[in-house]
Formats: sequence, structure tokens, C-alpha cells
Amino acid sequence: MLLGLRVKNTLFIILGSAIFAFGLVHFNMQNELAEGGFTGITLLLYFLAGIDPSYSNLALNIPIFFIGWKFLGRRAFYYTIIGTIALSVFLWIFQRYQVRIPLEGDLFLAALFAGAFLGVGLGIIFRYGGTTGGVDIIARLVHKYVGWSMGKTMFIFDALVISVSLITYLGYREAMYTLVAVFVGARVIDFMQEGAYAARGAMIISDKYEEIADTINEKMDRGVTVLKGHGSFTKENRNVLYCVVGKNEIVRLKNIISFVDPHAFVSVTVVHDVLGEGFTLDENKNPLEN
Repeated sequence: MLLGLRVKNTLFIILGSAIFAFGLVHFNMQNELAEGGFTGITLLLYFLAGIDPSYSNLALNIPIFFIGWKFLGRRAFYYTIIGTIALSVFLWIFQRYQVRIPLEGDLFLAALFAGAFLGVGLGIIFRYGGTTGGVDIIARLVHKYVGWSMGKTMFIFDALVISVSLITYLGYREAMYTLVAVFVGARVIDFMQEGAYAARGAMIISDKYEEIADTINEKMDRGVTVLKGHGSFTKENRNVLYCVVGKNEIVRLKNIISFVDPHAFVSVTVVHDVLGEGFTLDENKNPLEN
């Protein structure tokens, strides 16, 4: 099972690298749009000195590999090697076998495509535990130790690299559309990191909490946790129910609560990622097939 998970993660990291490389070659490089991070540095070297990004990507990331090994552990380091090498390989392939996409007259559309492809590619890589080296590792470290989202960290780093690109070779028009692409990419990365599947968490306060919990267990086959609460205004101790359901189940949950106790207080929040029984594990604690 563990071997199968590693194979699955590796395949998705390779897929994400292919999507990223396709977007970089066909939308950034073909339309002379810059990029942030280490990728932006490889584009700087490409547009100023003609150095192939597939080679400079590997050369720039060698020192970062050692940081990844020290701070991220053996598994993350392995996935980083896979992602970085796969990215360089696909950059080499797509530069030599390009699909011509005529977007020279519409930089806004090119920027949207660039942001979407790079964001989806990196989002897949991140979601399956990998990186493509460079600022990806820095973003993971900042996320781990500081708590910033990866998209936020990458946006800051990207802005610095783009500023250098603007000084050296980038025109103001291309710079603005590059920022659009970077912003779109950052939002797509965060969306994919948080999970396209968003569940709903419900906090329920009711005198009939036991009946509500039993009905949810029976009718929806969802677990309910009883929390101890204390009302600040009433000074009374109350039991609070907490339940997580799929977003397609929230209407049914509210109907159950309303049927048992129309006067119950219910607070519903968006849960971006859920791990555990009923979501990623079955009743025997085995991983569910995606």
C-alpha cells in the first residue's frame, strides 16, 4: 500500500511538472512574459544570455537540494528530485516540439493561460508532496515554520524577481501582464492546496443535542462530537455539537436539525480539507480510493 502511494504521488508530480513546463514554454516564453522565483531567474538567463531553462533550472537547484534534504526530510527530498528533473526534461521536450498558440495580440489571455497552467501544475505537485526546487522549497519551509500560505510566499518572491526582469529586459506592458499571470497562478495554487473538495463544518447548540446527534448518526452516517461550552451572557454550561459533512449534505443536515429543534443555533463554516474516517478513511481506518 505504501509503495502504491509513492508511485501515485510520483506520477502526479510528473504530471504536474509536464503541465507547468507546457505553460512556461507556450505562454511565458512564446509571449515574452516573465515569471517569479527560480523559474523567473531561468527566464532572465534565457532572454538575456540565451541559456536553455532546462539546463539552468538544474544548475540553480543543486544548492537548494541540500536545504531540502536537511529541512524537509528524505521523502520530500525524493519528491523534489523527481519534480525538478521532470520539469527540466519537459522544458527540454516542449522547447523542441512546440505547439504554436497565436496569442501575441492578446497578452491578457496569454497571462491568464500562463497563470492557470503554472498554478495547476504547481498545485498538483504541492498536493502530492513534491516541489520543483527553488522557491518551492522556500515556500514550503515558510509554510511549515511561519504559517504563510505557499501562494503568498511565492507571490512576494515573484515580485522581487519580476522587478529585476523589468529593469533588465521586460517592458512595462509585459510586466503588468506578468503580474496578472503570477497573481492568477498564486490563487490557483492556494485553491488546489486547500482542496477542490470543500466540506462544511457545523456547530450546533440545542437543548435537544442528544436527539440531534442520534438522528445525524442514524440518517446521515456521520459522526458528531460533543463539546463542552459555557455561555458568556447566560453563564450556563451548554453542550455544543460539531459535525463535518460534505458540501452536498449540508442542506440535509440543516433539515434534520430544523426538524428536531427549529430553535437550535447553527453556525456553518467552510472546511477546505478533511482527513479521517468518512472522508479519507473507511470504517476500518483504511485509505479510501480517490
